[in-house]
Amino acid sequence: MSAPDGSPVGAERSIGELFASATENMSALVHDEIALAKAQLKQDAKRGARSGVVLTLAGLVLLFSLPMLSFALAYGIHTWSDWNLALCFLLSFVANCLVAGVLALIGFVFAKKAKKSRGPQKVAASMKETAGVLQKAKPHPRPELDLPKNRTPAAIEAVGRSSS
Repeated sequence: MSAPDGSPVGAERSIGELFASATENMSALVHDEIALAKAQLKQDAKRGARSGVVLTLAGLVLLFSLPMLSFALAYGIHTWSDWNLALCFLLSFVANCLVAGVLALIGFVFAKKAKKSRGPQKVAASMKETAGVLQKAKPHPRPELDLPKNRTPAAIEAVGRSSS
């Protein structure tokens, strides 16, 4: 059986291996955080695009439906009520404005949701928090080594260099 990094279970790893593993994991974490920020920005862009589409539709409905709907509605009201034709046209215009207003409100709701979303800010705060924790982290205290008199740390370092 082996550990995730391929070393046998129970084998002690050197400080260099631990540092390399920590660096690799930190790099993977940063890459994942960046991917998360991109995904959240993409989602916010979709929400913004959706609100823009609905607001555009509201404008198009008001623009293109006014002549046809106004005439149909005005003549319908005039036929139904025998009111003055000018008043009937005014009522049809108000009805078209109400439809456009409802569509505009729906568009503003979508825009507010897109603006409210703080996905990238959450990711940035998380990355700052992770960096802050790592900066404040202190190494685990190690017990002093009882080295024989002929084995000083400099001698151990020289042996370590020559074997690599």
